[in-house]
This record gives sequence, C-alpha cells and structure tokens, in this order.
Amino acid sequence: MQYLVWLMVAMLWMVQAGADVCPDTCKCSRKSSPEKSEVNCHKRGIRVFPSNLPSDAWILKLGENGITDLKAKALRSVPKIESINLERNAIKSMHPQAFSGAEQLMLLNLYGNHITNLPPKGFQDLLNLRFLMLGQNQISILKPEMFTGMRNLSDLDLPLNALTMLPPSAFKPLIALKVLDLSLNRIERISPKAFTGLRQLMFLNLDNNSVKTIPAGVFKPLRSLEMLVLDNNLVSTLSQSALDGLGSLQELYLRNNDLDHLPPDVFKNMPKLSQLALSGNHLKTVDGNMLARMPDLKRLYLHDNPWLCDCNIISLVRWMGQTEVTLSPRDALKCVSPPELRNKRLSSLQASKLLCRT
Repeated sequence: MQYLVWLMVAMLWMVQAGADVCPDTCKCSRKSSPEKSEVNCHKRGIRVFPSNLPSDAWILKLGENGITDLKAKALRSVPKIESINLERNAIKSMHPQAFSGAEQLMLLNLYGNHITNLPPKGFQDLLNLRFLMLGQNQISILKPEMFTGMRNLSDLDLPLNALTMLPPSAFKPLIALKVLDLSLNRIERISPKAFTGLRQLMFLNLDNNSVKTIPAGVFKPLRSLEMLVLDNNLVSTLSQSALDGLGSLQELYLRNNDLDHLPPDVFKNMPKLSQLALSGNHLKTVDGNMLARMPDLKRLYLHDNPWLCDCNIISLVRWMGQTEVTLSPRDALKCVSPPELRNKRLSSLQASKLLCRT
C-alpha cells in the first residue's frame, strides 16, 4: 500500500514537472496568474526544432539557430503557444501540418530563412494568427490556398523575396488584413484581380520592385487603403482609371519612377489625399488646375523632375503662387529647359513671360 502511495505521488510530481521541463541549451522563465513559460533558445546552436518544451509555453524564441525544417505537428507539446520567433535560421521546408493545433498562435516570425515555397493550407490551423513575417526568404510564387484559414491575419510581411508577379486572388482568404508589405521583390506584373478580398487593407507597400504598368481598377477592392507606396519602380504611364477605388487614400508615393505625364484628374476620386510624392520622375509639367481640385492636399513632393518652363507650365506656376500646400522642398523645383531659364526656380517665374514653343 505504501508503495502504491509513493508511486502515485511520483506520477503526480512527474505530471506537474512536465510544465517545468526546459531544453538543456535554453532558458525558461515562468510567470504566474495565469501560469505561462517563456522559452529563450536564441542563438544556441540548435539544429532541430526542440520537442522537450514546457507545456505551458506561450513565447518561444528560436532566432539565429541552424534549424533546417519544420516537421509535422512541431508544436503539439505547446498548445498554448502565442508567439514564435524563428528568424534567421536555415529553414528550407515546412510540413503542411507543421503548425497543426497551434490555435492560439498570434505571431509567427520566419524572417531571414531559405523558404522557397509555402505549403498549401500550411497555416490553416492558425485561426488567431495576427502577424506573419516571411521577409528575406526565397518565395517566388503566391497562391490563395497558401493563406487558407487565416481569417484574422492583420499584418503580412513579404519583403526581400523573389516574387515576379501577383496572380489573381493571391490574398483572397486574408479578409482582415490591414498591412501588406511586398517591397524589395522583383514584381513586374500585377493581375487586375491581385488584391481581391482585401477590403480592410490600410497600408500597401510595393516599393523597390519592377512594376511598369498599373492595371486599370487593380486597386478597386482596397476601399479602406490609406497609404500606397509605389516608389522605385518603372511606372511610365498612369491610365485615367489606374487609381480608381482609392476613396480612402491619404498618402500616395510614386517617387523615382518613369512618369513623364499625368492624365487629367487622375487623382480626382481620392478626396482624402493629403500627401502626394512625385519626385524623381520625368515630368516636364503638371496641371495646376488638377492640383487645385484636390481639397485635402497638404504636402506635395515634385523635385527632381526635368521641368520645361514654357507656356504649358503656367497653370502650375499660378497654383504655386496661390496655394497653402507645402511644396517640399519648394526651392528645389527648378527649370531644366529652355536653356535661358535653366536652374531658375519655378516659384520665381512670371506666368506672363512664359512662351509657347513649337
């Protein structure tokens, strides 16, 4: 009888101790109310995803190790996990069920690995995931089934990958997405329906890609978008309907592209636009009357364009003399031609003396 009592006590102790188990190379700290463990395995030379983790773990730090793959049900021992940092490992592959059962996970950081492909439905159990960091990998293809089930995802970071195009409905399952970062890829082509389903999106970053053409109406699903960054691309023309649907947009950045003209009223359906950046393009003139019809405009960047100071720039010069919009920087707006006006500031020009040239 005494032996049985001792055995039961030993088994109970083992069950309780299970929450306190910690990988040898890691440091585990525990807090109470409710009881949760933080597991810090950062930069410990770990090659395989650890299995002997405390069952009450809620934060797992595994950055800067040598983990190469994520096997099926890698998180089965930590059902309460809320945050995992796996940045800067050597992960090449993920089993489609690697994250199976991690229904409380809110943050997953896979930045700086060697991932080339996301498994279909690989994140479908992550019903509460809010933040997914996939930057600096080698992902070249996006398909909607890769994001199946992620109905609460708020922030998707995909910079510094190998994307060359955005296919139709690429992000359709992400109905709650608010931030999408696609900068520093090689995106050349965007499907007209690439952003279908992203009705809650507020910030879209396409900086430093190779986009040449913006399809008409491509941004129509983005009814909540407030900031659009298209800097450092190869956009040479904007059609009259290229920016349709951006009724909530407040900031638009088109710096360092190849724009040489703007269609009349291309910004007319953006009544809330307050900041517009067009510096570093090939613009020779901009219609000042178009700018006058932008009621909320507060700041405008127009420097580093080859302004042709003839009669076609009169409306811009007159608008500059009347507007309260901040031109940043105003003194950097200078004529490039004709030769006799080269380097003359636009703000010093007299409209009556600007000639039409054949």
